[in-house]
Amino acid sequence: MSDTATEPNAGSQSVRRLPRTIAVDGSAASGKSTIGRRLAEHLGYRFLDTGVMYRAVTHAALKREINVEDPVALTGLADSIDIQVTLAAAGSGGPSTVKVDQEDVTDALRSQQVEDHVSLVSRVAGVREALVKKQRQIAGEQPIVMAGRDIGTVVLPDANLKIYLDASLDERARRRHGEFVDAGHGVTPEEVIRDIRRRDQIDTERDVSPLRAAEDAVRIVTDGLSIDEVLEKVIALVEAR
Repeated sequence: MSDTATEPNAGSQSVRRLPRTIAVDGSAASGKSTIGRRLAEHLGYRFLDTGVMYRAVTHAALKREINVEDPVALTGLADSIDIQVTLAAAGSGGPSTVKVDQEDVTDALRSQQVEDHVSLVSRVAGVREALVKKQRQIAGEQPIVMAGRDIGTVVLPDANLKIYLDASLDERARRRHGEFVDAGHGVTPEEVIRDIRRRDQIDTERDVSPLRAAEDAVRIVTDGLSIDEVLEKVIALVEAR
């Protein structure tokens, strides 16, 4: 299978070879999902935010009253449930649809309860093993932009382009609080900062697939930059490849 995708230039006399697999990693609220989705829309690629899969397992655990600090039970859950992620049409910019055992749980995955527990679930080795297998399968099916915390280091270590987005704690908390306000969730800025700091600690200190930039990733600090400005930088990286 080719490791590049092609795009005709003006006049269709020749083609540009674009990276077929693009990994976008970053810490919580660093902008990886927003930028990844916009980039996929620009390229006409499919987009997968792998975080929705960990949220799906978390939602299932909470619904079934499974202890989110029991790695054996969580691994058994991840192995047994059927998670189906239907990616939006290439270039549409739409969200993925997530089903667990045929039940559409897409809207439930952004609940505060899932938000509070997803980092605990995602640190479990057995859960990550089960989901990474599925993520690699999806990536092998079509040109894709995939966002997460371990895409360039674990899921797609041979990705054609790896990008790592980062921002200061205050900037990330401001963004995340704005998302909560827009969604009607009543949380304070202080609560958001505490939660992001907690998630950063869990993500960077977990034994399996800790959050870190791949050695060959291009790091972009997004403080003070608009979404459009970050996207311009990322598109330039894609076209340079």
